[in-house]
Amino acid sequence: MALLPGIHGPRDLDGLTPDQLRQLAAEVRSFLIEKVSRTGGHLGPNLGVVELTIALHKVFDSPSDPIIFDTGHQSYVHKMLTGRQDFTALRSRGGLAGYPQRAESEHDVVESSHASSSLSWADGVSRAFSRTGRRDRHVIAVVGDGALTGGMTWEALNNISDDNERNLVIVVNDNGRSYAPTIGGMARYLNRVRTNDAYRTLHRGSDTLFRRLGPAARAVYRGVRGGTHGFLSRFTNNEALYSNLDIKYLGPIDGHDFESLIETLELAKSYGAPVIVHAITDKGSGYAPAMSDEADQFHAVGKIDPVTGEAIGAGGGLQWTDVFAEELTKVGGERDDIIAMTAAMLRPTGLQQFAERFPERVYDVGIAEQHAVASAAGLAFGGLHPVVAIYATFMNRAFDQVMMDVALHKAGVTFVLDRAGVTGPDGPSHHGIWDLAMLQLVPGIRIAAPRDAARLREEFREATAVEDAPTVVRYPKGKVNADVEAVERLHDGVDVLSRGASEDVLLVGIGPMVHLALEVAERLEAQGIGATVIDPRWAIPVQPSVIELAREHRLVITIEDGIRVGGVGTRVRQVLREAGVDTAVDELGIPDEFIDHATREQILEDAGLTASKIAHDVVAQVLGTRVPMARQTPTGSIPTIEEWEKSRR
Repeated sequence: MALLPGIHGPRDLDGLTPDQLRQLAAEVRSFLIEKVSRTGGHLGPNLGVVELTIALHKVFDSPSDPIIFDTGHQSYVHKMLTGRQDFTALRSRGGLAGYPQRAESEHDVVESSHASSSLSWADGVSRAFSRTGRRDRHVIAVVGDGALTGGMTWEALNNISDDNERNLVIVVNDNGRSYAPTIGGMARYLNRVRTNDAYRTLHRGSDTLFRRLGPAARAVYRGVRGGTHGFLSRFTNNEALYSNLDIKYLGPIDGHDFESLIETLELAKSYGAPVIVHAITDKGSGYAPAMSDEADQFHAVGKIDPVTGEAIGAGGGLQWTDVFAEELTKVGGERDDIIAMTAAMLRPTGLQQFAERFPERVYDVGIAEQHAVASAAGLAFGGLHPVVAIYATFMNRAFDQVMMDVALHKAGVTFVLDRAGVTGPDGPSHHGIWDLAMLQLVPGIRIAAPRDAARLREEFREATAVEDAPTVVRYPKGKVNADVEAVERLHDGVDVLSRGASEDVLLVGIGPMVHLALEVAERLEAQGIGATVIDPRWAIPVQPSVIELAREHRLVITIEDGIRVGGVGTRVRQVLREAGVDTAVDELGIPDEFIDHATREQILEDAGLTASKIAHDVVAQVLGTRVPMARQTPTGSIPTIEEWEKSRR
């Protein structure tokens, strides 16, 4: 009889025997493989925490005892055990989010899905419980070994040890990987623990001995377990890592063995003080295709064949990341000073090809974006040109270092931001919609947004030629748009892509939004409204040609896939006012709000970023009808044709 359909909440686990727990784990794995293979999602991380998550919910009482998942891509099992087993629309509009989401369940606490923050959250929540008389409640943070490469975890550990009268349990889910194998000194240290034969022999032997002695001896075993783990931690040298922090340590334990997990978690629960439980797990556990994939063990997959693990309907077409990977390797072959850097995302950001050819010129710093950027400033000072490849959403974490370490010191560092703009199914914390507004605040920065593969190649080369300021090249997720050649390149590098029959509207497309601008222009021309479409190529700073073209037109419309508040459109309007150009400006972009998971197309439509919507609004204004424009410009109404022509005379 299947057990999973009868699990509607964590307390349904209470009466299950060890054998039934193992059966449930097998059913959960089958469910994950079947469902995620149809929708895509984070498969490997969830297969690796099946037993661990079941044990956590059996021992602790969520939501009274909040479970905080670092990053959160390993929370699918948690969702299943807390009443959410409809995965048919996972990561699609109306379906379950791919990360914890408070709107879904009271069992979800932290939904940011940026790594290395869980211990700080747990520290704060546990302090609050302690200070408000709720000392009986426990707080559990589940953090991967990859997240331990982030500095925030160590800042939190330092402060957690400052107050030991709290029910705080830190579970280190140690699988030796983040997206790919975890790197750095901490990774090497934990790997020695994972592979310590003496520990494994002693641990297995003690478990086997006490189990053979029966229930009475098991009670004794539970009583001495803390001492055993203390001995083992000294034996494996983990005590050296944690003793000075004054945090108790239990482990390492087998993260796929229910008896070990439950006994250790029960012991941790009883301490009444912060304690670390070190669980060794296998990412992708129980699924042969994931276990055999050395690259990322199916960290994130699209639709796949559940039996073979082969991608289904992935489709062809050149990806933005592939274009960057090829060009970086070419430039690296021409220039010995080019150094590639990333924060635990070598393959996802396209650095693998460069790493294979120039292994000594690649630095993966782990989940430590701040360190990466400050280190890049040092590399630039030493005469090198670092190329720092990061997802746009994670660039938020290193803003201070871009400002104070790179820009202030006029360091020649190129930032390549993958997944810029609306990314879709990963939800609010993974959309790369803040970089344009955020980074243009940095004095001297130059930001390029290529519209196609040809422009990505040339703008990347232009960026790496700058040695006295930070440069940014940003591009979206997915397939590259078809190349669009300019009808004219102006003196400052601005590309004119089309010129209308008259100078009514100037459409400024940022990066891939150029293609939308061209569609809008076609619709406007059909209505007798002349539209010029330009690609500034370098969106920041605003180029002189943009100012001059704006002076010649009646209306300027900027279209970007970042937030419109403080975005490129705002900068264009400001620059025009400073230049004495009173042409009205309408800034189109993403609203300044957290955008839920959906397809890119759905999100852009919600934001009014469709050709029909934009063209309708422009026609309504330019032709003087009474249909209101969706986003009225701050400068007032658009002049009529007669008023505009009169002003030009």
